[in-house]
Amino acid sequence: MPVKDAIQQFLDYCELDRNLSQKTIRMYSYYLEFFHTWLSSNFEDITKDIEQLTDTHVRKFRLFLAQQYKNPYKGMLKRQSQNYFLIALRSMLRYLVREEMSVLSPDKILLGKVRDREIKFLSPQDLEKLCTTPNIKTQTGLRDKAIIEVLFSTGLRVAELAGLNRDRINLETREFNVIGKGGRARVVFLSKRAALWLGNYIAKRKDEAPAVFIRYKGKKVKTLEDMRLSPRHIERMVEKYRRAAGITTRITPHVLRHSFATDLLMHGADIRSVQEMLGHKNIATTQIYTHVTNPHLRDIHEKFHSGNE
Repeated sequence: MPVKDAIQQFLDYCELDRNLSQKTIRMYSYYLEFFHTWLSSNFEDITKDIEQLTDTHVRKFRLFLAQQYKNPYKGMLKRQSQNYFLIALRSMLRYLVREEMSVLSPDKILLGKVRDREIKFLSPQDLEKLCTTPNIKTQTGLRDKAIIEVLFSTGLRVAELAGLNRDRINLETREFNVIGKGGRARVVFLSKRAALWLGNYIAKRKDEAPAVFIRYKGKKVKTLEDMRLSPRHIERMVEKYRRAAGITTRITPHVLRHSFATDLLMHGADIRSVQEMLGHKNIATTQIYTHVTNPHLRDIHEKFHSGNE
């Protein structure tokens, strides 16, 4: 089977049988089409039969990603980004094995070791600066204040926040459901402060748009759905208030998600509960926060380090 046909069959399987999100399917398509283009340029004969692909070809592809390829916007790929291409290829090969094709074993595709991630989160002082920067006397400022409070209160991903609809929010119980990565549903909770500001913002709305957060400027809208604030707009908004607040480190909405998790852990929440609230599939993903939130380590340092005498 030609590689291009194998890719299409795999993408159809992802959509019809696995019911993956369109975003996930688009990313699989991007990584696999990229691999197909590289293969066509270097081993055109292999593209005619996926069963001729060997671990030698894959290793040469890994070397290309690590040593030669430059993203036009971000430059050389980080190790984790290189792994995304390999994960997509490995997933496709697993599918083809289930289809009883004699292809390269997916277990032979090893991922490069990734360094521990550096978690960036806001101190309580910087968080307070960010929250108090929007001008709440304006419609836009009140919206932005509500966005910042909700992000910190819930740990939502920016796309999850942008996709919220008003009819899903219960300000009395201060909780609602979201569908996160991998189609996994979870409950998120609003703090009293976040519920207050979100309620104030919604009460000021005069429009009929279903989205919780809408834009007031930009291109002319044709439908109510066009009023929905995009993830990119929210990212730019957070960066704008970061600069206005005098916070020196660049932050994104995801930094507020990290701040949400570290705040819970520093105040004694157990890691399993935080995993549930973040919507992480694996506990290992949540454990990246523990090395910066472990109060026991601080106590040990305070008690035993000679510089504290």
